[in-house]
Parts: sequence; structure tokens; C-alpha cells
Amino acid sequence: MNKRIRFIVALTAVAFSVLSFPAAAQSADPWLGTWKVNLAKSTYSPGPKPTTAATVKIEPWQGGMKTTIDATNAQRQPTHTETIGKFDGKDNPVMGAPVPNTTTAYKRIDARSFEAMGKVDAKPGVTSRIAISADGKTLTATQTGTNPQGQVVKNVVVADRQ
Repeated sequence: MNKRIRFIVALTAVAFSVLSFPAAAQSADPWLGTWKVNLAKSTYSPGPKPTTAATVKIEPWQGGMKTTIDATNAQRQPTHTETIGKFDGKDNPVMGAPVPNTTTAYKRIDARSFEAMGKVDAKPGVTSRIAISADGKTLTATQTGTNPQGQVVKNVVVADRQ
């Protein structure tokens, strides 16, 4: 269960970091910026819900984006993951992931949303569909799929722009 929670937190952070840089009104990618998970508005199935809110930073990086997620695992130890990628559907390694051989592939859906497909050992696991609110202040990641422990995941992670 420990690995499962860490994997979900890491995947959530990756998804948020891809979406989150505090965007100015003229920014083309509204997910760029720093986001903090709002635990009161988020739901996690299977649980348990994290006890400390993760921070996701999404910034432009060499024609793509860099997502950095700082969180706390179930043992209350700090975690740090980084992913660099583009919206090209290619697998990108998740550095610092709690599960070895974790990757994320990004696909833009439209101007305010994208998809992050999480994989372990090239096997699809949890997909996060990330959407930014019309006012640009809220990021919502709807996560579905199966975690490395074989459990069905149905999370809705809400984050506020910092």
C-alpha cells in the first residue's frame, strides 16, 4: 500500500507539474506555474488521502515542459520527482519515482487541457486528464486506471494556483 500511495502521489505531481506555471493572461499554456493540491476538494480511491498537500511546478523547458512535484509519502518522508517532456505521446522517465521504470507520456487535448499517461515497465497504468479552469486559478486532474498493485484508481485531484 505504501508503494501504491507513493506512486499515486508521484503521478499526481507529474500531472500537476505539467499543468502548472503561474500563467500570465497572455500565456499560451495555462497549466504553466506552481500549483498546490487542495486536499479538501480532492478525492482519492483507493485511499487513503494524503495528509500533506503536494506542490507541482510546471515550467517551460527546451520546447516542452518540466514538471517538478514535491510531496510527502505515507511515512511522512519528503518526495521529489521531475519529468521533462513534450506533447508528443512519447514516454518520458519520471526521475525520483517510487516505482522503478516509471514514465509519463503527454498529449495535448485542447488549449486548456492535456492527458498524462503513466506507465510502469512500459505497461499503461493511471491516466490523468488535466484541465485548467476558465479563470486559470484551478487545475483538476481526473485520474483513472490501475496502479502497480492492481487496484482500480479513480481520483479527482484539485490544485490551486500559487
